[in-house]
Formats: sequence, C-alpha cells, structure tokens
Amino acid sequence: MIEIQITSINSIEVLETLAIKLHGEIQEQWGEHVLTFDNEIGKGTIRFVDFDWGVSLMDYNVHFEKGVKICYKTGKYNSIEFIFVSEGQLDYLSATDIKHTFERYQNVIISNKTDEPKAYVFPSKTVTKVNFIGLQPKEYALKKNHNLSYLSNNLLDVFDEKKVNKVYKHFGDFNLKIADRIRHLNENHESGIVRTLSIEGQLNLIMAMQILEQQNYEKGRVLPDSLSKDDIKKIHKLVAYIVDNIAEPISVGSLAEQVGFSTKKLQMGFRVLYDKSVNEYLRQLKLEIARDSICNTNATISEIVYKIGFRNRSYFSKIFFKHYGILPTEYRKKMLKNQRNK
Repeated sequence: MIEIQITSINSIEVLETLAIKLHGEIQEQWGEHVLTFDNEIGKGTIRFVDFDWGVSLMDYNVHFEKGVKICYKTGKYNSIEFIFVSEGQLDYLSATDIKHTFERYQNVIISNKTDEPKAYVFPSKTVTKVNFIGLQPKEYALKKNHNLSYLSNNLLDVFDEKKVNKVYKHFGDFNLKIADRIRHLNENHESGIVRTLSIEGQLNLIMAMQILEQQNYEKGRVLPDSLSKDDIKKIHKLVAYIVDNIAEPISVGSLAEQVGFSTKKLQMGFRVLYDKSVNEYLRQLKLEIARDSICNTNATISEIVYKIGFRNRSYFSKIFFKHYGILPTEYRKKMLKNQRNK
C-alpha cells in the first residue's frame, strides 16, 4: 500500500504533495486546480476548487493499482467535511475511532478534533469517485443569512468556538438524489464565470441536500429518495431468496410486497446496490447460473433453461448470445474442448 502524509492545511499544497507522490501534473483554469496522473501507480484526476466563506471542493476520480492511504495530520485545524461516494467505496480511519467504510451513495458528514489525525484509504484496482466539500465553521459563520441556528444541535455545536474540539460523525442513509446532483456537478461543460457560478451553486445545493438527509436521519425519518441500512439488509436477504427460487416466476411487485417496499423503492435499492433494475439483475443472474451449469454439469440445454425459469429455449439462446457473444451449444463445446486440452 502507498501511504501519503499530508501536514499542510493549504489545499494547493495538499494537491502538490499528492502530485509528487502520484507522479502527476497540476493544471489550473478558471480557479480550478486539477491533478492528472497515468502511470504504474494508477490513473485518474483530483480536482480542487476554493470559494468564499470557507467552502471548498476536492473530488477524486481515481483507479489505483495498489491501495493508497492518504493520512492527514494538520495540527490545530478543523473543518466539516460533506462526503459522498458516487462510485466504489472508501475507508476512513481516525485516532479515536474504528474503521468506517463509506459505501456508494451513502451520505457522510464528519468533523474531527482539531489535532486528531485521520486517513482515507482508497482500494486497489477499483474506480473510486468521491466528493469532499469542505466547510470552515469560523469563516462560514461570518456569512450573512447563514441561518446556522436551524441546524440540529449536534451539528450546530461544531460551529461554536467554545466547543472547538466537538466531534461530529454522521454515517447516514443512501440517497440517489444526491448522487444525481453530483453527476450534474461533474458533467459541467461550461467555461469561465458561468462554470464557476454553476459549481458554487451546485455545491450549496448538495450541502443542503446532505444536511436535509442528516436532519431526517436524526429524527428517524427516511427521505423518499433514500434507503436506510435496514433497507439495504432487506434487499440482500431478498437476493438470497431470488437465488433459492430462480426457477419460479418472480415479479417486481411480488418481491416488493415481500419486503414491504413500493416497487419504486425496490428499483431504487437495486440501482444503489447493483446499478441495475430488478429485471436486469434477474436476467443477469439467470444467465450466470445457466453459464455455470453448461460448464459444470451434464444437464441438457433444455433442462438448464427450465432450471432457471425460462420456458422458451430460442429466447434464452438469443439473450445468452447477446450477453456472452456465443450460443449456449457452442459455449459447451468450447468448454469441453478446453477441458480435454488440459
């Protein structure tokens, strides 16, 4: 694993340290500093943008060949970080806490003690896209109409100078609306002042959405476009049920009813966990089971088709060919030939 030590509170210096360790180059345009690298360490981009009132953005779109651990030890300095992983996952470590894994689409808000070290661990051989929106409490409190009093007490304490070492950690629900808004942020193709104003506006909106999720989470409510950790567990159990009953007729409605979800919520859950609709997931699962059966059993193609719940062999052959680029019968011949040649 590659370990990178960060000791500066200056974001440009942080980016420069990353550039040295990752053997990358930094370019600046319209106030955005973008680090790009493509070498034996991995490839990707890391962008930093700074705004007034203590708001900043650092986003990562990276793929590392080895795990990369970025360790922060910045002394008497603190900020609130609004974190959102839109692809992959990210591990988080602090001196006074156990390891936490930030999952894809999970809303995370954290603030550490001013002198507490922390680290973020990026996995190897995985695309990781994550946004860090930094907020400096002291600077933001100087802004007109900040309306900080409307924050929940736990989060409001972080802005209180008398409670400078207040620790706050929110590992919230999974939200697709925030993911969609971040996608719009990352797909900004404007330039100059239009681009800058757009990014700043998007950051404010994303923070508002993350705070709204946090407030509802603390009140025990789940937003319509969010999934709780219990919801995720239910979907995992549902997948086990699907595997055990793969030959039976399964509809989206019956699955939703089984776990007490609306069909919309169930579809959202499968998008969060598998990046597929329920029917897309079912089709792929059936094809994977069929492929393994063709390779590892003596069952006929017709028997395998029946086993996975299809009634039309020609339709099965059509979608198998579309997915794997080979007909089921030809795939079996190929596997048998490979086994004989070993």
